Formats: sequence, structure tokens, C-alpha cells
Amino acid sequence: MLTFSFLTLFPELLAPFASEAIVGKARDRGLLDVQLVNMRGFAENRHLKVDDTPYGGGAGMVIRVDVAQRALANLPPADEVVLFSPAGERFDQAMAEEFATRSHLAFLCGRYEGFDARVEGLVTREVSLGDYVMMGGEAAAACVLEAVARLVPGVLGDEDSHRADSFSSGLLDYPEYTRPPEWAGHAVPEVLKGGNHAAIAAWRRAQALERTFRRRPDLLVTAPLTPQDTVVLQALGATEAQLRAWQAPAPPVKKVRRKKTPRPESGHGDL
Repeated sequence: MLTFSFLTLFPELLAPFASEAIVGKARDRGLLDVQLVNMRGFAENRHLKVDDTPYGGGAGMVIRVDVAQRALANLPPADEVVLFSPAGERFDQAMAEEFATRSHLAFLCGRYEGFDARVEGLVTREVSLGDYVMMGGEAAAACVLEAVARLVPGVLGDEDSHRADSFSSGLLDYPEYTRPPEWAGHAVPEVLKGGNHAAIAAWRRAQALERTFRRRPDLLVTAPLTPQDTVVLQALGATEAQLRAWQAPAPPVKKVRRKKTPRPESGHGDL
């Protein structure tokens, strides 16, 4: 069972993500657990004050390092202690897959002007969701919870469902369709209704390549491309320079059928 421990000043913000939908069902089934730890419980003062004014002056308040240390010390040992920070590694699918192999993850969710810098010595990793500023770490924690929890075996109904997702294959996901078969002049592609699984798989791969090429070509640098993918990308207009940058393999060599040379008929001479 994978346990998430979120150290926060506002556990009520994370409670719905931890108790509803797929994550809530996974908790009920004992596949994962989510602990919401209110850091105010470790303030050790009458008013449960966890922050103070910054040394050197400036606006805002800073969360005290001793409060964070006491809250972490109250937890069982964690495989990773993560601080949400704009200076951290960018969170991505590869990191989510790595986190899903752990048994206990602890996360520090900041507020106000963040944590005392000495908290960095208490963590094993700093993580950022992107180059923007939020009011606290709880929204980032909810994103990480959902991204990692769905990768835990048994959490999703179909064990293979996440393998074709955007980023899991190195590409954006292919488009999905359901009923009605036609809506507002837009019809479901015929290939998806034909029952030819090989043709459907090829169509989906080509669609994933096209979406990635058009919208996120930067992903193709690390995507595992096949010779047939190269053919699709060339048809989409990829240049030779782009294909080299993506380390795309050479397209498959077309086999040329050799014409059969008719055998000379064996003649029988006159006797």
C-alpha cells in the first residue's frame, strides 16, 4: 500500500481529493492511504501560530522550520520527503511513475511566503509543477496525488488503461470517440467502427503522432519512435533536420518483388 502524507495548514482543501472518486475507492479497498497532517498541531503555542516575520524585513510571513521538523518527526519514515518549490524539479509523468513505486511519500505544502529556507535540509526532493506562482502547495499536492495514485496497481479498473495515456507513451494521447456516431456534422472515423484491431491500432498511433507533431513537437525529442513512425512524420511534413533532432530511425526499406523469369521449356529433340 502506498501512503501519502501531506503536511499542510489547510487539510480541508485536500480532503475532497483524498476521499472522493477513484482515490476514495482505492482507499476503501486498502490500495493506498492519504494522511492529512495539520502543521498547526505542532506549533507548541497557545494560538497555534506556525509562522513569523522574515529576518531582514519584507512583506508576508514565513513558516517556521521547527514546526515543520516536529510535524515530519511525527510521521513514519518516508521514502521521499518532498517540498513544493519553484526551484524544484519539474513534475512529469516519469516522476509520477517513479513515485508510484514507493511505499510512503511525505509532502510539505507551503503557504504565505513559504518555509524557512532551513526546511530544505529536511527534505529529499524539491518539486515544481511549473513556472507560475500559486497561493499554496495544496493545489500542487492534489495534482501529484491524482497523477501518482492512478499508477498504483489495482487503482484503475483496467491495468493497461494508463499505458496509452498522454506522456506515458512519450506522445500525446490519440482522440477518443463514443456515441452518437454523428453529431453536428462530425462523424466518428470509420476505422474505429470496422472491428479491425490492427487498423485501429495503426490509426491511433498515427493520430497520436500527428497531435504531438502539431501541438507538442518538443515531446518527440524523447519519444521512442519506430521506423513506421518516421513514415507517418514524413507524411505530416517533418523535415530531415527535425527527424535527426528526434533521432527518428530510418523508415523501413520497401521490399522490391523480383519478377519471376520464366523457365525455358525443356525441349525434346527429334529422334
